[in-house]
Amino acid sequence: MVDAIHGDFEQKIANDITIEPRDTMPDDYRKTLIRQISQHAHSEIVGMLPEGNWVTRAPSLRRKAVLLAKIQDEGGHGLYLYSAAETLGVTRDELLDQLHSGKAKYSSIFNYPSLTWADMGAIGWLVDGAAIMNQVPLCRASYGPYARAMVRICKEESFHQRQGFEIMHVLAKGTEVQKKMAQDALNRWWWPALMMFGPHDSDSTNTEQSMKWRIKRISNDDLRRKFVDVTVEQTKVLGLTVPDKDLMWNAETGHYDFGAINWAEFWNVVKGNGPCNKQRLEARKAAWQKGEWVREAAMAHAEKRKARKEALVAA
Repeated sequence: MVDAIHGDFEQKIANDITIEPRDTMPDDYRKTLIRQISQHAHSEIVGMLPEGNWVTRAPSLRRKAVLLAKIQDEGGHGLYLYSAAETLGVTRDELLDQLHSGKAKYSSIFNYPSLTWADMGAIGWLVDGAAIMNQVPLCRASYGPYARAMVRICKEESFHQRQGFEIMHVLAKGTEVQKKMAQDALNRWWWPALMMFGPHDSDSTNTEQSMKWRIKRISNDDLRRKFVDVTVEQTKVLGLTVPDKDLMWNAETGHYDFGAINWAEFWNVVKGNGPCNKQRLEARKAAWQKGEWVREAAMAHAEKRKARKEALVAA
């Protein structure tokens, strides 16, 4: 019976037929999806924090409104993804408990500080740009609810990337002080953005299986290479310099060669020792605790409406 179930699943994967919540699926496939989707959801929620740091200090009312809209989008992305994960039999409370306890991970890049307004440009341009590069293939992920959530998320992320590039463009074409601020932000966010794609394919414990199941469509290294090729050209438009002395166009491969990534730093941040790991986690736990009365009120209201409906039916 188990072999028959797995055979049906494998046939659907081979034929590019979307897997839906009520379909039979291997436990490992389900666990892999819960891990990946929840990490993605956590990243959206935690990713609101570095930007929230600049809402009150945005340089104009327009910039403030756009930044608030972006943060609101990211909160919505987290909710879409938590909903997708719930279709796999896990509750949202369980997912958030894993985040607050440190058991669940989120993107390492959100453990870096946002020091200047230019960081809002660098985050939108580089971080959201890397996210789009990684997420567009997920619109064709084998699991239906995840793929459908990604369609809307990617549309909104594209606006975030353009917003970030526009901030960087204004600064890079501004005064000398503004250009230095933009270059400094690029210097600090470039390497963490490359780390966002995850470890090299040869060092990743999840990539190969995820690609066989067609959850992922493109490997970490291929996505990273594509991101570098695109972003280096955008950097030229800005008149800024990529902080990599080894960066060079390779005519034979048709791609840019780039320097070695500091994987020791990456794993140190993943393990909880980054510049803002503790700060980010404490902020999320505090928000959860402060919102307890809202959840209790919502549950009480729902129970009251249910009781009223049952009473009307009984009458």
